[in-house]
Amino acid sequence: MPRDDTEPEHLPGAVGGASRVGRTVRRPTGPWTPAVHELLTYLHDNGLRGIPELHGIDDEGREVLDYVEGRGVPVDKEIVLDTVLAEAVTWLRDFHDLVEGFRPEGARRWRGGESELADDQVICHHDPGAYNWIIQSGHFVAMIDWDMAGPGRPIEDLAFLAWTGIPLYREIPLDDVVRRLDLLVDAYGEWGPMTVLQAVVERMTAASDRIAAGQQRGDEGFLNLAKVGEPQRTRDRVAAFTARLPAIEAAL
Repeated sequence: MPRDDTEPEHLPGAVGGASRVGRTVRRPTGPWTPAVHELLTYLHDNGLRGIPELHGIDDEGREVLDYVEGRGVPVDKEIVLDTVLAEAVTWLRDFHDLVEGFRPEGARRWRGGESELADDQVICHHDPGAYNWIIQSGHFVAMIDWDMAGPGRPIEDLAFLAWTGIPLYREIPLDDVVRRLDLLVDAYGEWGPMTVLQAVVERMTAASDRIAAGQQRGDEGFLNLAKVGEPQRTRDRVAAFTARLPAIEAAL
């Protein structure tokens, strides 16, 4: 039976919840939304591929974005192809290179709070896990779910991507870890594998702390993550990864 484009379809996975209506995605807004929209508008106007186009706010106060055709990545069931990993990392580098030109004056309210850009920071995606990739015909085509965007260092995004993209959050054969880590650093072209591995521990520890802080301030999106055991799930995974780290470093 053909799909009824007038009926909202819940889209799982988004931090704050999302629904598909026809060829658009509708998402709840918050105090961070104006800053995120400023960012997305800049990226779109300057030609970054692989982001959903913004269409403002609807009558119910939800942001309206293009629905990007393709499929998501069920990270606990699938490890993406080497080629898809390389494409996602290349996209991330393109994004970071472009966003260096986005330097808004004064503080902005992001989901993590109000802050200004430091000299060594850009506006990061902050949630570029493989679950936010869209795959089409076997290729990476888009990065979605920009609500977590805010100031950070580019290596923090790369470390977050490595966590689910390689993946490092769960145990896979050591040879695969080394091969895919080398692929990641070659595609990004800035830091070596040892630097990235150390950044992963720091970034994912920070991710756990941010989730806990969001839950304490009553952010609905972060409260929803408690249903899947966050932040303790990530803390346990970081501890397990740290135990595996000497073997990974020895194999490099």
